[in-house]
Amino acid sequence: MSHAVGADAGRTAGPRPRVLTPSVLLATARRALQQLRHDHRTVALLLLVPSVLMSLLAWMLVDQPGAFDRWGAPLLGVFPLIVMFLVTSVATLRERTSGTLERLLAMPIGKADFLLGYGLAFGLAAAIQGVVVAGLAFGLLGLDVAGQVWAVFLLTVVVAVLGTALGLFVSAFANTEFQAVQFMPAVILPQLLLCGLVVPREALPRALELVSNVLPMSYAVDAINEVVAGPVGADYWRALGIVGLFVVGALALGAVTLRRRTP
Repeated sequence: MSHAVGADAGRTAGPRPRVLTPSVLLATARRALQQLRHDHRTVALLLLVPSVLMSLLAWMLVDQPGAFDRWGAPLLGVFPLIVMFLVTSVATLRERTSGTLERLLAMPIGKADFLLGYGLAFGLAAAIQGVVVAGLAFGLLGLDVAGQVWAVFLLTVVVAVLGTALGLFVSAFANTEFQAVQFMPAVILPQLLLCGLVVPREALPRALELVSNVLPMSYAVDAINEVVAGPVGADYWRALGIVGLFVVGALALGAVTLRRRTP
């Protein structure tokens, strides 16, 4: 009798919580990269669109001395963030609506494995994108800053990874690809308006300044302004670290809110 009760308890206890498994995480990242490699339109979007936008900006400002140096560095982080946000949110939603995510989570893979695996894969894509765009800006387009060039490269990559993390997070709240795209003006555009690109943050009305203090793009702009002004110091690393914390927070929230399938 006791054996039967024990067997019934074992059957009703449900599966044990899955913990993060490095081998599963890496396998998930490899699968995402393989899918990305075969999606030529997405690869073109990742690599060509930010480069074309940066080239267009340089062309627009060619007759205004110093204007491209002033605007090019901040927008060097903005363009990759927008593209990575769109690509990641749509790609993750597609995995859910196609039933792929449900099948994956039925296997020995947890939500954290899936989110971090995709974050690693798209983070690598974001790093390649950042290097390509920054290389174009400083090489062919002649962008010049007072600080170290490597600091701009690093910030561009981190901000692109931020776009990846935000895209993974918001994909949980969309039911269609069109809805995922609609999150872009809701999540990204307010940050662009309040981060200090249009109006210095200290010149904003007090309420808007407080809002800007909790937006990750504000700290990305703070970091890039440090590089534009001169050699990087403690303020640069502080701002970069805060952006990194937002990346971790977005991935953690994404793991909590991720749904197996779209209702």
